Amino acid sequence: MRKGGKRKSTSQKQETEVKASSSSQENQKENHKLASQAKRAKTSKPQPQLEYFEDKRNLEDLWKAAFPVGTEWDQLDSVYQFNWNFSNLEEAFEEGGRLYGKKVYLFGCTEPQLVPYKGENKVICIPVVVAVVSPFPPSDKIGINSVQREAEEIVPMKQMKMDWVPYIPLENRDSQVDRLQSQMFILSCTQRRVALKQMKIDRLKKYEYCLPYFYQPLKEDELEQSTEVQIIFPAAQKPVFCEFDWELDELDEFTDQLIEADELDKDKKDAFKEFVKERVREAKKANRQAREARKKALEEMSEETKAAFENMRFYKFYPIPTPDTPDVSNVKVLWEGS
Repeated sequence: MRKGGKRKSTSQKQETEVKASSSSQENQKENHKLASQAKRAKTSKPQPQLEYFEDKRNLEDLWKAAFPVGTEWDQLDSVYQFNWNFSNLEEAFEEGGRLYGKKVYLFGCTEPQLVPYKGENKVICIPVVVAVVSPFPPSDKIGINSVQREAEEIVPMKQMKMDWVPYIPLENRDSQVDRLQSQMFILSCTQRRVALKQMKIDRLKKYEYCLPYFYQPLKEDELEQSTEVQIIFPAAQKPVFCEFDWELDELDEFTDQLIEADELDKDKKDAFKEFVKERVREAKKANRQAREARKKALEEMSEETKAAFENMRFYKFYPIPTPDTPDVSNVKVLWEGS
């Protein structure tokens, strides 16, 4: 009896040791699992927050794409210092807008104006976009004019490295340009700014005084040809700047008034009169040539082209007010129909 009881006791002892060993292994596994979780919790990086960006509008960069003709080169960067909003121009191309479904030629320009911004008045170069509705390019020439110039100079656009090129909306920029039937064209300038340092001053200044030259042969009769000439008479002390109207002004009386006002030296009277007469002859010749050119153009013009000139329309767009840009609503210079 005592022998059998001893075997039972030994068996119970072994069973207890097996259970203890199994429990210890389970505890080790649990501790290892907790340690791994803690380690992962320490080393896991925070998830970045999602950023949302507004989708770009289809014509959002149209106003920037149209070259701001006539703007001084050193002012170009200041034109783009603000994120101007031309959504009014974009909406004009949507269904129901005045430019919807039409062939349009666009060019930019700038108007320096004193406007309020952030509590003070500042001179800002305000960008403006002009849209011309026309079935063909409204002009292939550039007019160069300024107070210092005696007469407007008209040159081919390509001489100033400018031309009308198709504008491709954002949604179509993955397509081949030659397959698109573009209805929108912008005035582009390929003159590289890095080459300006080697450019002669006179040619450099031409860019500051140029605008597209629009010839309207059907409306020339409605406009009286000017009888005024700009006079810039060279003199030792200072040049004489004035305007002479050969229909309203009498030359002797006009010259005497300049002498009395100390604008002209008395001994320069005869030279000044000859100078004015020469400018008047040049202006009358230009008027006569313009009339002859118009008459010839009308004779050779097809009815289709005449209709195109009659239906040509010009629209002028200013940026709309936003919290981040100067308010230009009080300095707009609008045209009829713009």
